[in-house]
Amino acid sequence: MIKGNYKYSDLTEKIIGCSMKVHTFLGNGFPEVIYQRSLAIELEKSGINFKRELEQDIYYDNIKVGTRIVDFLIEDRVLVELKALGEINENHYSQVLNYLKAYKLEIGLLINFGAKSLQFKRFINSNLWENQRNQLIRLICDYDATRNMD
Repeated sequence: MIKGNYKYSDLTEKIIGCSMKVHTFLGNGFPEVIYQRSLAIELEKSGINFKRELEQDIYYDNIKVGTRIVDFLIEDRVLVELKALGEINENHYSQVLNYLKAYKLEIGLLINFGAKSLQFKRFINSNLWENQRNQLIRLICDYDATRNMD
């Protein structure tokens, strides 16, 4: 297990731990839906709140152009996308980053059950963090401007 001091590290470690239990029991070679259902069981057993197959509208220029479904949203904070492939690549990374942007979330996990060993990758939506930081700076500046008016 990777130990780190980052946002939601305790929660992501629990999710990865549940995923490892599933992969240890099932191994690789099953369709993604089997791992998804099994992970839901492990998350429930661990007392972790989640939503499964959550649908999100996708917009282009403020016009709805479709929907996407994420495998799991854990405790309304961490997005989890599952794969059951022999190999994951940059396209899968882009999918997770796009989902983070669409769902307006900061942290995501890509978990692949299809390889001989469980594979996982953590993603940070740095654009969201940057936008939040800029909003905070604007609020501070607005606050300072109103204080100077007194």
